[in-house]
Amino acid sequence: MDTTASLDGLVCVDCGGSHDPVDAPRRCPDCGGILRPTYDHGAVDVTRDSLADDRFDGVARFADLLPFPTDSLVTTNEGTTPLIPCPEFAEELGVGAVYVKDEGANPTGATADRGAALAVTAAREHGAENVALPTTGDAGQSVAAYAARAGLDSEAFVPTRSTFVAKAMTNVHGGDMSVVEGRYPDAVKAFESAMADDDNADWHSLAPFDSPYRHEGAKTLLFEVVEQLDWEVPDAVVYPTGHGLGVVGSHLATEQLRETELVDEAPALHVAQPENCAPVVAADDAGDDDTEVWERPDTLVGSLEVPDPAGGALALDAVRDTGGWAVGASDDDALEAAVTLAAEGVEMSATGGVGAAAAQELAAGGHLDSDDVVVLVNPVAGNKENDVLRSHLMRKGI
Repeated sequence: MDTTASLDGLVCVDCGGSHDPVDAPRRCPDCGGILRPTYDHGAVDVTRDSLADDRFDGVARFADLLPFPTDSLVTTNEGTTPLIPCPEFAEELGVGAVYVKDEGANPTGATADRGAALAVTAAREHGAENVALPTTGDAGQSVAAYAARAGLDSEAFVPTRSTFVAKAMTNVHGGDMSVVEGRYPDAVKAFESAMADDDNADWHSLAPFDSPYRHEGAKTLLFEVVEQLDWEVPDAVVYPTGHGLGVVGSHLATEQLRETELVDEAPALHVAQPENCAPVVAADDAGDDDTEVWERPDTLVGSLEVPDPAGGALALDAVRDTGGWAVGASDDDALEAAVTLAAEGVEMSATGGVGAAAAQELAAGGHLDSDDVVVLVNPVAGNKENDVLRSHLMRKGI
C-alpha cells in the first residue's frame, strides 16, 4: 500500500488501538470502532510555501498532510473551491464578515468528492474491485465518479426521495444503484443486507465512517479556508450536518494545522441540522456523549435526513472541543436563508441554507461577535436541489 512518509498508522477512536493501514481497510479489527490516521509530522517539512506549490491542484496539494502521495491519489482536481464574501448577509448577522465555502464547485457538485477521492484511493490500494455504500444521494454520485476513475465498480443504495440528479448521474458514471422504497434508514438496511450476502463478499464498504478516509478527505476543506483567508483562522465555521463527516474532518484539520505550526488557533465548529431531524442538536442540548436515533425524521432537506448519524459522538466532540454550538433550523428558515444568499449572487443549496439559517440563530442568540469572521459551508450545488428551492418560492407566490 503506497502511503505518504508522514502517515504513522491508524488509531481507533474507541479503544485506542493502533493499526497498520495495510491490516485495517475499514474499522478497528479489535473492537469495530472508527479509525483515524495519525501522522509523524517530523518526517516531512510542511510549510505555507510548500502547500502553495502550483504543480498540483485541489486536494492533491495537501498530500503531505494526507495518507496517500500525489502520484497514487485518485483525483479529478476536487477541492480549491471558492470562498465567496457575502457582505450583505454579514450586515444582517451583525458580524465582521461572512464567507460561503461553495462546495458545489467540486467535480460532482458536492463536498463528498473530497472524501471519495481518498476513500476510493484506499479501496484500490487494498485491491478492491467493487465499492459500496448507502447514501442520501450525493455521495453515491461522487463515489461512482471516483470509482470509474479508478477502474472499480460501485454500488449505491439510495432512498426513493434522493434527488433525480444524484440518481441519474450515479448511473451515468457507470455505477449500479438500488433505489430503496422509503427513507434513508431503509437504504441502510438494504445495504447491510447486501453486504452480508456471500455473493457480495468482495464488496468494499465506503459507508460513512466505515472507511478511515472519507472523514480524512473532508478535513481538506478547512485547510483551504484558512489558506484562502491568508492563514487567518475564522472565528466560526457552520456545517450542515448529516453523519458528521464534514465537521469531524475539520476537527481533525484543526489538530493537524496546530501540530504542524501552520496556525495557532482553531475556529468554533458549529453543527447545523434541520430541526425535524436533529439528533446531534438533541444530544448536545441534553449533554449526552452520543446521539440517539431520531424516531420520526421529516425534513424537506433530504440530504440531511440522517436519523442515526455514524459520526454523532465525534461531531459532538468537535463542537464541544472548539467552543461551538449545535443548532437546529426549520425547513422554512433554511430555504429562506438560501434564497437570501441567492439574492447576493451565491447559488446556495437547500442543504447550505440549513447552515445559513443556523448562523442567523447563532447571531440572534448572542453567540457571534460583531467582529467575527464566519464561514458557511455550502455542501451541495444549488442547482442539485433546485426543485426544493423553487417550490419554496412558489409557496410564497413567486
